[in-house]
Order: sequence, then C-alpha cells, then structure tokens
Amino acid sequence: QVQLVESGGGLVQPGGSLRLSCAASIRFFSTYTMGWYRQCPGKRRELVAAVTRGGSTNYKDSVKDRFTISRDNAKNTVYLQMNSLKPEDTAVYYCNTGDLLLRGTPSFTWGQGTQVTVSS
Repeated sequence: QVQLVESGGGLVQPGGSLRLSCAASIRFFSTYTMGWYRQCPGKRRELVAAVTRGGSTNYKDSVKDRFTISRDNAKNTVYLQMNSLKPEDTAVYYCNTGDLLLRGTPSFTWGQGTQVTVSS
C-alpha cells in the first residue's frame, strides 16, 4: 500500500533551487505534524524540517534560512522549497510524520524518497 509518495528531486548546481512534494494518502492527514527527512550515503535518516497542522515550522541548523517547509491540508501534500543548495545537501529525501523538536517520529511506512544531487 502506497501512503507517501515523494517527487521533485533532481540534479542541480550549487546555489540552485528545487521544490519537493510529498503526496500523503493518510487518513486525518491534517492532524499530523509532518516533516522532511534526508539520508546521505552511510548515514541514518535525519529529520531536517517539520511543520504542524497550523503551519508552525522548525529546521535543523544545516538547512535553516535556506529551506522552507509548507503544507496544503486540502491536498494532503507537504512541500519543501530548497534554495541556495549546497553539495552537502545531496541525499535521498523522504517525508513522514515528524515533530517540531526534530527528534524524528516517523509513523508510516517509508516511501521511495526522491534523490537530490547538488553538483557542478
């Protein structure tokens, strides 16, 4: 069963931008705090941004002031606008439930993720 489908990744040069989308087929989607996780090769998944039902957000320092998480509850969709991308942002990006403290609290089966590659 597909619950989370990420899209929008790709290859971009340093300083470029991408906008990721996550379509969530989750009952009562609007009640969950949602987040974007990323996983670099050889590292564990890390929650880098979270957004509550009402739109409160928080970010890891590594992406703060460059990434913006948002949601459209009517469309059951979460977005991640990524600007000023750096090579160290290269990772597979996933969405799932999350928390504003950025501890990482996934509730659902992971989707396939979307690859973001930042390289000249």
